[in-house]
This record gives sequence, structure tokens and C-alpha cells, in this order.
Amino acid sequence: MVRGLRGRMLLLAVLGNLVWSFDAKANFNGKLTVEIDGFKNKEGQICASIFASSEGFPGDRDRVLQKQCTKITDTPFPITFDNLKAGRYAVAVFHDQNNDRTLNSNLFGVPSEGFGFSSNPEILARAPKFSEAAFLVAGPDTNIQIQLKYF
Repeated sequence: MVRGLRGRMLLLAVLGNLVWSFDAKANFNGKLTVEIDGFKNKEGQICASIFASSEGFPGDRDRVLQKQCTKITDTPFPITFDNLKAGRYAVAVFHDQNNDRTLNSNLFGVPSEGFGFSSNPEILARAPKFSEAAFLVAGPDTNIQIQLKYF
């Protein structure tokens, strides 16, 4: 019985260490680098928004966790988001060719500037859902690629 008790105590100690290590990793602040490619030209800027939930994704500016617009200097072009907790996120980007910080569209609502989403979901008649663009940040450095689309 002592041997069985010692074995159980060892198992509890190991499990306790696993729970502690998972908890410790969940409390980090990670960095996400988004590499954007597929530009039609280098005019204007690239604007990127990161969302932590489906609420407001992809276009509600008030629900964005972080956003930034940066002049395009190279292709592919990297954008970095810092201080992200472990979890699921989705990124929406657009090529703001006229520097108005808005994804312009025609009379029918079809974007007239390039755009893209994390996980590069297929775009048919609507913007993707959060779940279709979501990815996991689970370490100190996460890298994803987004390919721009133009209609």
C-alpha cells in the first residue's frame, strides 16, 4: 500500500507541475507577425486590425483589439502586434491605396481595394466568419501569412 500511495503522490506531483506549466504559459504576452503579400502596387498603405472575438469581425472599428496603418515599403510586408494573451484571434487587412483608412467599395458593395484575412479563407459572396479566419496564439512568437485579394 505504501508503494501505491507513493506512486499516487508522485503522479499528483507530476500533474501539479503540468497544470502549473500550462498556467504559466497562458500568462505570457506574445507577439504576432503578419506577413502580407499579393499587392497590386505599393501605393498608399496597408491597414490591419486584430480581433479577439467574433463580435464586430471583420469591419466594426469599435470592436478591434489593435489596429494600425503603415506605408507600404516592401513586399511581402510585415506588420507586428504586441502584448497578445494566449488565445484565438482573427486579422483583417486591406490595401488602402488612397490613404483614407477605409476599405472603399463600388455601388454594389464589392471592395475596390485589396483585402485579406488570417487563415486565407475562400471569399465568395460575403466576408468570412471569425471562426473561418481564426488562428491560435500559443507562444511568445506567432507568424502568419495573408494573401491579398482584388476584385
